[in-house]
Order: sequence, then C-alpha cells, then structure tokens
Amino acid sequence: MPSSDSPSLASDSLLACSKALGLPHIQRHVFLCADQTLPKCCSKEKSLVAWNYLKQRLKQLGLDTPTADRPSCVFRTKANCLRVCQQGPILVVYPDGVWYHSVNPEILERIIGEHLVGNQIVQEYAFLVHPLPPLEDSTEAI
Repeated sequence: MPSSDSPSLASDSLLACSKALGLPHIQRHVFLCADQTLPKCCSKEKSLVAWNYLKQRLKQLGLDTPTADRPSCVFRTKANCLRVCQQGPILVVYPDGVWYHSVNPEILERIIGEHLVGNQIVQEYAFLVHPLPPLEDSTEAI
C-alpha cells in the first residue's frame, strides 16, 4: 500500500483540489499587489481594502466559480509585490496582460464590469497592455 506521501496520492489530491477550485475553467487570472511586506506603491491598508473588495465582489457576482450558465471563472491571487512600486495598488489581468494602477473599490468595480465581464479595457487606469502569446492546446493537465 502506498504511503500518504507517495507521488500518486499527492497527484490525486492536487487534481481533486484543482477541480474543486475550478482551475481547469479559468478564463482570466487577476493578480493584485496587496498585503505587502514592505509597502511601496501604496499603504498596506489601502491594498487590503482593494483585495477584500475584489474577493467579495467576484464571489457576489458568481465569477469566482464556474456554473452551468457560465462554465468559465476568474481566479484571483494576492501578490506581495508586482514590482511596479508607484501609483498602487497595481492589478494585472492575464492572459490579457492588462496592467492597472491606483486600484480601489470604485476602480475595481469598473474593471470587473467593463473588463472581466464586458471584455473592454478600462483605458483611464490601464498603463500597459501586453497579452500573453497563445499556446497550442495548453488546456490539458500534465
């Protein structure tokens, strides 16, 4: 019998976790500079307000998990630092490669509604657009 540390059990556990989180259905992944160890782009408090709003709003709108009506989802990650140490909090949306500055709840509401739902970049706050290049059939698990 394999031990609980075996690669097979670890793989099964990771696969189950990834399915529970909806990872195979991610349409976009949002990274927000928040809860920084050494805050530079904005105060830690300001970044946490934005982070908490992002989490709450994605959940309220049902964008954080796939559904029968919408089989894709938006995944979010709190990044300690995105290395753009000015006009923060900084947020980046992948695979679109859109970088936003000065993100607060009001601006997040626009990014969520206009960009994540409506597929339109919020130009007033976007300072860089550099999409990831498409990959050939990258949807399969390893």
